[in-house]
Amino acid sequence: MQQESQKSRPNRAVTLRTLLLIFTGGLVLLLLVVGMSISFSRFHNYLVEELEGRTRDAATAIGLSLSNAIDATDTVAVSSLIDSVFDSGEYLVVELIDHDGSHVTGRSQTLTDLGVPLWFVRAVDLPRPVGTAAVMSGWQWLGEVRVVGHPGNAYRDLWRITQWLTLASVAIGMVAILVLYFLLGRLLRPLRALERQARAIGRRDFRMRTHVRSTREVNEVTGAMNQMTDDLEQLFAGQAALIAHLRKLNNEDALTGLASRNAFDQRLAVEAVTEEGRRPGALILVQITGFADFNQRAGRLEADALLVRLSKGLHGFVDSHAGSFAGRRSGAEFAVFIPGGAPADALIWGRELVDALQSICVEFAGEGSDALVEMTVHGGVAGSGEGISVRTLFEYADAALRRAQTEGVPHCELADSGADVHHGAEDWRRLLEHALDREAVWLWEQPVMAAATGSPLYHQVFSRLLIERDWVRGNVFAPLAERFGLIGRLDLMVFQRALQRLREEPATEIGLSLGASTVVLPEVPERILELAGAAGADMRRLWIGVPEQALHYHRLEAQTFIRQLRRTGARLMVDRFGVGGIPFSYMKNLSIQALRIDSSFIHGIDRHDEYRFYLESVVTIAHGRGVKVFAAGVETESEWQVLQAIGIDGATGYHLGRPGPVGDPPIG
Repeated sequence: MQQESQKSRPNRAVTLRTLLLIFTGGLVLLLLVVGMSISFSRFHNYLVEELEGRTRDAATAIGLSLSNAIDATDTVAVSSLIDSVFDSGEYLVVELIDHDGSHVTGRSQTLTDLGVPLWFVRAVDLPRPVGTAAVMSGWQWLGEVRVVGHPGNAYRDLWRITQWLTLASVAIGMVAILVLYFLLGRLLRPLRALERQARAIGRRDFRMRTHVRSTREVNEVTGAMNQMTDDLEQLFAGQAALIAHLRKLNNEDALTGLASRNAFDQRLAVEAVTEEGRRPGALILVQITGFADFNQRAGRLEADALLVRLSKGLHGFVDSHAGSFAGRRSGAEFAVFIPGGAPADALIWGRELVDALQSICVEFAGEGSDALVEMTVHGGVAGSGEGISVRTLFEYADAALRRAQTEGVPHCELADSGADVHHGAEDWRRLLEHALDREAVWLWEQPVMAAATGSPLYHQVFSRLLIERDWVRGNVFAPLAERFGLIGRLDLMVFQRALQRLREEPATEIGLSLGASTVVLPEVPERILELAGAAGADMRRLWIGVPEQALHYHRLEAQTFIRQLRRTGARLMVDRFGVGGIPFSYMKNLSIQALRIDSSFIHGIDRHDEYRFYLESVVTIAHGRGVKVFAAGVETESEWQVLQAIGIDGATGYHLGRPGPVGDPPIG
């Protein structure tokens, strides 16, 4: 499989601190060496002069002694004098030479056993000074005394001073380099902080600031970096606010915050009608009878306040039913879709919703409203099924709603939509638990195709469960597993099998999506992190999707879980992006590598300019932070062409590649 990007090579460039240490330390050592050389040379010259002087003085003294105190013609006396002088050990040769140049008497020795290394003797090579003096008897010249100085003491003195100079230079050099090291560390501390800040900016993390002060030049650079970071953060915040505003305009009712009519219909089409996203579920239509009269008598402000109160009740209902979503149709008419909900169960939930909204209306009317208008809440429920369009589904639910309105009291009716009868909630709970106990999980996969090359980036894996001898797709049972708190067990099984596949196929890259509530289930996140830590380098080939709903309902737990997963080497993406209804600014605090746009924004994007503009803005800001953008649910060539033109990085969909099984089913 072609890799989507190459890993950056490690930075082997030498640091500024090292360069300064090498340069300055080398300069200090050079100065020490030069100083030591000068001191050595001067002491060397001093010793040479001293040796030459002693040799000359010795020759003169012997010559005077032989001329005045001793009879130079007496060879025995001369030899005794020379022996006494020679035995002092400071001379190599002491001899008397007559006027013919012949040796009369004397002593000599070789230059051995100096007490210093031989290499030092060869390197220094002190001279052997020669001193001469005439021997006279009155005015008669009798001969000449010749003395050659012994440099042994000079070598030893020079060796000792060389050792001391070397030790002193090394000590001074080490102290100087240590002082320089710590001084440079203090002076360059702002540069290290700036380096960390630059790396953070490279990761599109604009939270870091540098506050360490140093020299004037470094302080100027620090201020400029902080200013640039502030500007980039403000730019990102502005872009994020723009995207949030666009999402609200395109998807939310301005007053209630529920899905707008078009957005609800678009998502309903993806969830219940399109081939890729089709799943069983139930549509609940709710209408407040008498709201128009209340609006006319109480005024718009009072009516809007009531709608806001009702929307909070609908939000609470949606939050308690995993995967469900609600929207405002018009006036005081609302719609709720519950994926995976059997019509019979949905009728019970619909009646609970009608009672809750009726209580809100009664409570609101009793809070001092002057409009004496009786408002009654009615509901109609219709089940989705094979071959039922969005329009037909609404017609069935509307017919049930009209029947409920004939009762004259708060009521909810079930339509005979012709949808296939499927299991109720408790039946589903039992079947799901049975399948999970047997580990009857079969992985399927679908390629994520690169927009630029048309080749697979990685393969997204899905799960199917064996329920009553039929392998059921994940989009059917996933909302129910969320509702019953079983999604964590399923995610663990899928995660384990995904890691096993990565171990068996070293060239494969795969992706998987976790449930919205997995991050808060007991022990499940810890077990996933434990498995991820044991997987080692295999985690670098795994994409893990965390639904945006998890960031909406469990922000702290989800952010902590994402950071811990990122440390294992996995690549993280925000899945089902766009339906969470939260500000885009969470990207500022999360280390994620991709967004996966929900299929409700992709369905028919070639016919929806507002969605296209929204996605263009998302792609621009995401790419500006180094985050890739993927899409789900591409079912036509025209949708794919629009996404490619927008600049999306990759996508899945039946048009690009249908899901296929990974191996044989684990259970026959």
